[in-house]
Amino acid sequence: MKPIFLPIWLAIVPAFLAAGTAQAQHPQSCPREMPAQTRCYNGQDANGAFYLTAIPQAWNGTLVVHSHGGPSLKPPSPSEPVSDLQRFAVMVQEGYAWTGSSYRHAGYGVRDAAEDTDHARALFWKQFGRPKRTLLHGQSWGGNVAAKTAELFGRDADGNPVYDGVILTSGLLSGGSLAYDFRADLRALVQYYCRNLPLPDEPAYPLWQGLAAQNPLSSKEVAARLDSCTGLSKPAAQRTPEQQRILRNLLAVTRIPERTLGAHLNWATATFRDLTLRQFKGLNPFSNMGVVYRGSDDDAALNRDVPRFAASPEGVRALAEDSDLSGKLIVPTLTMHAIDDPTVFVEAETVFRQAVAAAGASPLLVQSFTDEHEHSKLATPQYAALLHAMMDWIEQGKRPDPVQLLARCEAARAAYGEGCHFVPSYVPPPFDTRTYPRIKPAVTQ
Repeated sequence: MKPIFLPIWLAIVPAFLAAGTAQAQHPQSCPREMPAQTRCYNGQDANGAFYLTAIPQAWNGTLVVHSHGGPSLKPPSPSEPVSDLQRFAVMVQEGYAWTGSSYRHAGYGVRDAAEDTDHARALFWKQFGRPKRTLLHGQSWGGNVAAKTAELFGRDADGNPVYDGVILTSGLLSGGSLAYDFRADLRALVQYYCRNLPLPDEPAYPLWQGLAAQNPLSSKEVAARLDSCTGLSKPAAQRTPEQQRILRNLLAVTRIPERTLGAHLNWATATFRDLTLRQFKGLNPFSNMGVVYRGSDDDAALNRDVPRFAASPEGVRALAEDSDLSGKLIVPTLTMHAIDDPTVFVEAETVFRQAVAAAGASPLLVQSFTDEHEHSKLATPQYAALLHAMMDWIEQGKRPDPVQLLARCEAARAAYGEGCHFVPSYVPPPFDTRTYPRIKPAVTQ
C-alpha cells in the first residue's frame, strides 16, 4: 500500500479543533445529514448571535460561511443554524467546512446580519486557524446579507480580500428599495378589496406599517383574513364568485403567484411592522403615490379608491443604506436562480447584474438559471457544481460559464440522485420599473 501524505493544513486540523474547544467552542452532535465523523461545534458570540460549525473528517481546507434567509421574526436560538446546515449539507458532503450564524436579533436588518455573518467567519479563523480558502454563501434574503457582507467586510485592515469567492443562490439581490415595494402595493390592494386589515371596527393604522404596533395579528390570523376574502385555501370550485373575483384581481395586478400570495402578505404585514417600527424607528420607506394599477376588472375604480401612502425621504434613505447593493465586487461571484422562483423573482438578478456592470465589475460575475419552480432549495448537484466551478475560478483562473456549470452538475448527479436543471441560454429580461411589475407590480407615472 502506498503511503498517504496529507497536506499540512489537513494534518493539523485536530490541533485546530482542540484549540477551538479550549477557546469555548462547544462540541455538539451533528445532524444526520453530515458525513461520518464530521465534527460539529456551536456557541454564541458577543452580540448574542448563535453560530454553528461543521468540519468533515476529509476537510478540503476551504470554509463556507453561510448567510441564511428570512428575515425570521422568531428570537434567535441555538437550533436556528441547524436547519440551514441540514438544507445545505451538500457543502459538507463535498468536503467543505461550514459555519453559519443565527444573527443577533429577530427581524429585519441587513447590515446587522452582515456583521454577524462576518463575525462567524472571524470566530472560525480564531478558533481553528485561517483556512486555505474562505467562501461566502447567501441564500434568499441571505443573498442580500452575503452580498452586503462582501461589501462591508470583504477586505482586511491591509486591504486584502477576506473572502476568496461569493456564491449567491435564490438571492434577493435587488436590494430593499426594489424588493419590498410590490409587497407595499399588495398591502394596499388587500385592504382595498378585502377591507379587513384592519376591519372597519378596529383601530386604524398606517398600512405601510404592516400591522398595528400593539397586539398585532398573528401570521395565522392574517392568513385567515386573506382566506375569508379570497378563499385562497379552498379549491377554486369551492370559492364564492366574489372570492374568485377578488383573488383574480389580486393576482392579475400584482402578478404574484397564487401559491405564495399568503407568504407575500405575511411579509407585507408582520415583517413590515418589524422593519418600520423596530428597525427604522417609525420611518416609512414605502410609497404607492402616483402608482397606476392595471389588470383588474375595474382599474378606474381601483386607482381612484385604493389606499395611498407616501414614503418619507429619511425612510427611503434608511432602507437603501441598509440593504441596497453597490455592485462593487472584489472577488469571483457566482449566482444561481430559478426562473420561476415564486418568492424572489428572477428579475432581481437583472438588477444585480446592472449594478455590477455600472461598477465596472462584470468580469467577476457569472449568473446561472434553472427551470425549477422553487425558492428555498434547488437541486442538490447544482450546489456541488457551483462549489467546484468556484474553486477552479479561484485556483486556476477559469471563469465558468453556464454550459460548464451544467456539465459539472451532470457529473455530480449520480452522487445525489437528483437531476440538473440549468438553462445555459437563459437571460432574465431587462429590468425597468415601468414595464416589469413582478419587481414593481405597477406603473409609476
